[in-house]
Amino acid sequence: MGITVLLDLMGGVALLLWGLHMVHSGIVRAFGARIRRALQAVLKSRIRAFFAGLGVTALLQSSTATALMLSSFSAAGMVDLAPALAVMLGANVGTTLIVQLLSFDSSVVAPILLITGVLAFKRSARTLTRDLGRVAIGLGLMLLSLHILLTSLAPAENAPLVRELLSAITDQPVLTLLIGALLTWAAHSSVATVMLTMSLAYSGFIGPVAAFALVLGANLGSALNPLFEGLSGENPAHRRLPVGNLINRVVGCLLFLPFLTPIARLLGQIEPNQVRLAADFHTFFNVVMALLFMLPLTLLVRFLERILPDVKNATDPSLPLYLDESALETPSVALACAARETLHMGDIVETMLRQAMTAILTNDRKLVAEVCRKDNAVDRLHEAIKFYVVKVTSDSLEPPEGNRAMEIMALSINLEHVGDIVDKNLMELANKKIKRQLQFSREGAAELEEFHKIIIDNLKLAFGIFLSGDVKAARQLLDAKTKIRALEMAASENHMARLREGRLESIETSSLHLDILRDLKRIHSHICATAYPVLEAAGELQTSRLKPTQNQDMGNEENAASHSGNKIKQPGVAR
Repeated sequence: MGITVLLDLMGGVALLLWGLHMVHSGIVRAFGARIRRALQAVLKSRIRAFFAGLGVTALLQSSTATALMLSSFSAAGMVDLAPALAVMLGANVGTTLIVQLLSFDSSVVAPILLITGVLAFKRSARTLTRDLGRVAIGLGLMLLSLHILLTSLAPAENAPLVRELLSAITDQPVLTLLIGALLTWAAHSSVATVMLTMSLAYSGFIGPVAAFALVLGANLGSALNPLFEGLSGENPAHRRLPVGNLINRVVGCLLFLPFLTPIARLLGQIEPNQVRLAADFHTFFNVVMALLFMLPLTLLVRFLERILPDVKNATDPSLPLYLDESALETPSVALACAARETLHMGDIVETMLRQAMTAILTNDRKLVAEVCRKDNAVDRLHEAIKFYVVKVTSDSLEPPEGNRAMEIMALSINLEHVGDIVDKNLMELANKKIKRQLQFSREGAAELEEFHKIIIDNLKLAFGIFLSGDVKAARQLLDAKTKIRALEMAASENHMARLREGRLESIETSSLHLDILRDLKRIHSHICATAYPVLEAAGELQTSRLKPTQNQDMGNEENAASHSGNKIKQPGVAR
C-alpha cells in the first residue's frame, strides 16, 4: 500500500510539473516578446511594477521565469533595482492565483480543457491558436493531476505506515518548512509543493500547522532557484535581485513561523475546507509580505548595494571598458567613448574570425567552444553600446553628432551580425567537420585561407575608415566586394573541377566548402557596410545599382547640359 501511494503521488506531481511546463511554454511562445516589452514599459513606478509582476507571473505560472527575465534587464542596466524588486513582490502574489483557481472543485473543467486544447493544437494551422491550445492542455493536465493526488491519497487513510511517516516528518514546523523548501527547489515549482500540501491536508495526513509550514517552505524554496540559475556571473551586483527576493522570503518565514498555530485557528474559523485553507494561507502570506516590503524598498536597495557591490572583472571580455557614464553630459566625449568600445568589440570579432578558420582547418573542438564563448561577449557588448548610445541621443544632438551616433550603431550591429554568423554558421560547420573527421583537399584549404585573409585585411580597413572617415579607403573597401565576388566564383569553379576529377576529399567536404565560402562572403558584406556612411556623406553614392532607363538617360543629359558650368563629380560607387 505504501509503495503504491508513493508512486501515485510521484506520478501526480510529475503530471502537474508537465502541465505547468506546457502552460509556461505556450504563453511564452504566444506572448513572450509582448510580455517582455510590457514589463520594460511599466518599470517606472513601484505600484505599476508590482501589478505588472502579478499579471506576468499569473500568465507565466513561474516566478522563477519572471526573476530570470528581470535579472537580464538588471544586468544590462535597463531597470533600477527598486522597481525590479517591486515586480518580484507582485510575482510572488501572482503565483498564488493558479493555486486559488485549482483549490476549487474543477474536475469537470479538466476534460473540457484537454479536448479543446488537443483540437486547437492538432487541427489549427495558426501558430497562436496552437500555442493557446498548448496552454489549455497544460491547465487540463494540472487539474487532472490534482484529481489524481486527491484520489490516490484516499485509500491511504488506512495505511498506518504512511500516516506515521508523514506525522514524523511534519511534527516539527522548522523541519517541515525545510522539507517544503527542498521539495520546491528540486521541483522548480512552488505550485507543485503547495498543491501536494493541499492534497495531504485534504486526506487528513497533516494538520493545518504542518500544511502552513510546508507552504512557507514552498515560498522559501521558490526564491532559491533564481539565485542559483540567474545571471550571477562573477559580478556580485548581478545577484542583488534574487538575494533581495530571498531576504523577503526569509523574513516572512521568520515572522510567520512562531504564529502558525493562532493563524491556523483564525483562518480555520473563516475557511473550514482544508484544501482552500492552504491556498488562502499561501495568498495571505504573499500579500502581507508585499505590503510590508513595498515602502522600505529603498532601504533594502541600499543594503543590497552595500553587501553586493558592483565589481568589474578585468578579465571578463563582455564587460565594457570605455562606456563612461560621467561623459554622457558631453555628447562628443560620450560618442568617442562609444566609438572606442565599438572598436573593442571589433577586436573580439577579429579574434573570433581568426580562431574560426583555425578551428575549421585543424578540427580543434576546444577552439570551437572558445569562439562560441566570445560570441556571448560580443552580444553583451553590443547591448551595452546600444543602450549607451540611446542615452547619448536622448537629448537633441547637432547633425554631425547625430550622424556619428548612427555610424557607431551601424558598425556595432554589423559586428554583432558577423559574430552570429561565425558562431551559429561557421562553428556549426566546424562541428560537422570534426564529428565526421573530414579534411579539405590541399587546394581547397588554400583557397579558404586566401579568402579568409582578404576578409581579415578588409576588417582592419573598415576599422580605419570608421575612425578616419577616409573617402579613398571607403572606395577601396567597396571595390573589394567585386574582388570577393570574383574570388568566390573562381573558388567554386575550382572546387567543381576537383569534384569532376573524383577527388575523394573534395567530394566528402563539398557542402562544407561551399557553405564556408558563402558565410565568409556574408561576413564581408557586413564589413563593407562601414564604407556607406562615409561615401554617402561625401556624395559618392548612387541611389541605385540598376542601369538607368532611356527616359532617365535623357533626363540626366538635360540636367548635365543645364549645369554645364558646374564641376562634374567622379562617378559614385554603387552599393
